Amino acid sequence: MEHSGGMEHSGLDAYGYFEREGSLGRVQAEFASVVGAARSRIAEAYGRRLHSAYLYGSVPRGTARPGRSDLDLLLALHHEPADEDRDIAEVLARGLDEDFPEIDGVGILLYGKDALLSEQERFDLGWFLACLCTPLLGADLAEHLPRYRPDSLLARETNGTLADVLPRWRARAQAASTPDEYRKLSRAFSRHLVRTGFTLVMPKWGGWTSDLAESAEIFGRYYPERAAQMRAAAAVALDPAADPAVLREYTEDLGPWLADEYTAVHGTKTSR
Repeated sequence: MEHSGGMEHSGLDAYGYFEREGSLGRVQAEFASVVGAARSRIAEAYGRRLHSAYLYGSVPRGTARPGRSDLDLLLALHHEPADEDRDIAEVLARGLDEDFPEIDGVGILLYGKDALLSEQERFDLGWFLACLCTPLLGADLAEHLPRYRPDSLLARETNGTLADVLPRWRARAQAASTPDEYRKLSRAFSRHLVRTGFTLVMPKWGGWTSDLAESAEIFGRYYPERAAQMRAAAAVALDPAADPAVLREYTEDLGPWLADEYTAVHGTKTSR
C-alpha cells in the first residue's frame, strides 16, 4: 500500500491513534468453522476461570491462507495461569490443529487479566491486546486500556528485546539438524526480524501495518542498504527455508545489526 505524498497513515484513525486491525467480520468463510469450534471449546475447557478470549494474526485480518496459516489465540484468565491451565491450552491447540486441516498449527497465549492490564505491560501486552487482538469471548479488556500512537515509546516497549533473544536463537539454530526444524526456525526468526525492522521505522513513517511484505518495503525506505535483506526475510516468513545458512545470516548479521540500531534509535526496553 503506497502512501500518496506521505499524507495517509495506514492503521490509524483521523486523530492518529491505532485502529483495531482485525474483526470477526473479516474472517474468511474457510475459517468460520474452526473459529466457531475454538470459541465453544475454550468456553467449555475453562468455564468460569476464563475472563475473555481473542483472535489475532491473519485469521481476523482476513488474510489467512487455507492449509498454510495458523490460528492464533490469546486467553485472559481471572487468575494467573497455573500448570493445569497450560496443559488445557496444549490439549486445546492440538485438538483444533488435528480436527481442522484448513489451519497449520494453533498458538495459544495464556495470561492473567491483571497482568494484561498492569502498568508494566501497558505498552507491550496491553497495546497488543487493544490494537492487534479481536474479541472472541467475554468482556473486552481493551475498554480498560488507553489509546495508542505509533511513537518511540511504543516501539521500544513492543520490540526492544531483540538483543536479549539473539543468544537463545543461536542456541536453537545450533541444536537444529533437520530440514523441518530449519524451516520452523526460519519462519519464526524472519517474522520477528521483519516486525522489529518495521517498528524501528514506525514512528518516522507514522502508521501501522501487520503485512510483512509491506513492513519490509517501508523499512527499506529508511535503510536502503538493508532493504534487499529485509525483503528476503519477509519472503522466508511466508515460505520458510530449510537452509541453515539463512539462520546464520539472521543470528550473526541482520539480527545483531538490527538489535544495535534499535537500541541506538529507541533506547533499551524497560526492565521487568
